[in-house]
Formats: sequence, structure tokens, C-alpha cells
Amino acid sequence: MKVGIIGASGLVGGAICSALEKAGHSWIGFSRSPRGREGEWRALEDGFAGLDAVVNVAGDSIDKRWTDENKKKFYQSRVGVTDQVVAQLARLAPSERPRVFVNASAVGYYGDQGGRVLDESSPAGTGYLAELCEQWEEAAWKAEELEVRVVCGRIGVVLGSEASAWQRMKLIFSLGAGGRLGSGEQYWPLVHLEDVAGGVLHALEKDTISGPMNLVSECTVTNAEFTKILGSVLRRPTILPAPAFALKLVLGGFAEALLASYRAQPGVLKKTGYQFRYPDLRGLLESLK
Repeated sequence: MKVGIIGASGLVGGAICSALEKAGHSWIGFSRSPRGREGEWRALEDGFAGLDAVVNVAGDSIDKRWTDENKKKFYQSRVGVTDQVVAQLARLAPSERPRVFVNASAVGYYGDQGGRVLDESSPAGTGYLAELCEQWEEAAWKAEELEVRVVCGRIGVVLGSEASAWQRMKLIFSLGAGGRLGSGEQYWPLVHLEDVAGGVLHALEKDTISGPMNLVSECTVTNAEFTKILGSVLRRPTILPAPAFALKLVLGGFAEALLASYRAQPGVLKKTGYQFRYPDLRGLLESLK
């Protein structure tokens, strides 16, 4: 396949490019600031002629204060860009359109649902992130009207050696300042970067996959369990919890994402035979040291 990757210069996009190359496919990058990888690059306005598939993993990082200005950026970089993608697909003749469109989403779609097990059939939740993700997916589903197969990958907490989340965690825990966040009872839907890329490639190659797909590992654990295992892997104490009120004071709305519980499971990936590179948490964390 020849695949267009929107957001190819980012961490997840770059990993997808590598996975495509290893599988014998080719890619074209779409980015406002292409960097760090040799290849063919286009502007989004150039369109998708000649492509078999399109993957959109663009999106401004939400790990910052949720000010009105930042919320506009979150929306435009997700819903706005997805609207642009669908508009570009509509401009092509039916015979020229890519056969499949994989669009990023997030497990934030489900909202905070405590210990309830969440699969792809679970309903949307409430709260800012849930509403944003629902709008994001609604924009992508419009491509189905163009007879394009659509998959929305609901991504969990991505851990990779270069991932910002991992870099911050590793530094804090290595200094002996790690601990649970809030009560620690919230479930974290973790996933290795390689399994995000592998899951996207799986969705591209499996014509039977359409609709929502949880891009999370089977090793979803509570924050307290994660804290304990990470401390063991790094051989550092984990005795300094961060109270919920302090997180909200320092991080504002973003604390909502850290304290919410998403017990998401990779139902579609498991049913369609995807083999996880890192199915257990300890092995995942050991690979990042």
C-alpha cells in the first residue's frame, strides 16, 4: 500500500512510518513542519491522489493547561483537520479515493467510568475530553458516506523511549519523587508506541476492521499498580503521592485526564488476531529503561 500519514513528523506518526516500511509498504508524509525523516512530503491541501489509505494522527498535545485558547487549538488540530481530510476525500472521484481512512481518537471518549470494563461498544462518557473525542470521531465517520472504510483508533497513554509522558515519569521516579496520583485507584489504559503503530498497520491490512478500535494494551492497571511496578523496574522508592487537589491547582483542567479512570480493553485488536509486542506491563517498562 501507499499510505498518507498526517502528522508523520510526530512521535506516533513517525512510528507508523517505520512500521509501514518494515511491512513493505510506502508512505507520504503530510505535515506543516516535516522533519527528522527522509521521504516524500506534501501539504494537506495537495490532496490524496494516488494513495491507497490515509492515516491521521495529528493533534495538539493536551498535556498543558486547558485555557480557552488551548481548547481552540485542541479542537482545530483534531476536528478541524479531520474535516479537512474528509473534504479532500470528497473532492476525488470515487475510483481515485483511498480505500481506508484511519483517524486518531482517544480513550477519553469514554469519560471517567471508574472500574467498568470498556470495549468499543461502550457509550461515550461526559466531560470535556469525552465531548471533544465524540466530535472528533463524528467528523471522521462522514467519510463512510464516501464509501471509504473508516477506523477510529482510541489511543491510550502512549509509552515509548522518546514519549514525553515516559520521559517525565522516568525523571520523577529516578529522583525518588514518584508516587501515585490522587487516590491511585483510577485505571490507566497504557500502550507501547510500537503497539500503537502495529495496531494501525493491522487495521490498514485487515479489511474486516471498521468503526472504533481501542489502541490500548491488555495490561491496563490502576495508577497505584503502575506506580508500584515502575518503582520496582527503576529500583526507586514510590512514597510521595500527589494529592488530587494539588494536581488540579498546578495543572488545571489537564488534571482531569490524569485522575480519570479508563479501564479500556483492546476488544477489536484481540478478536482480529493482533499479537501485542508488549502484552504485560513489566515487560513494557523494562523495554524503556
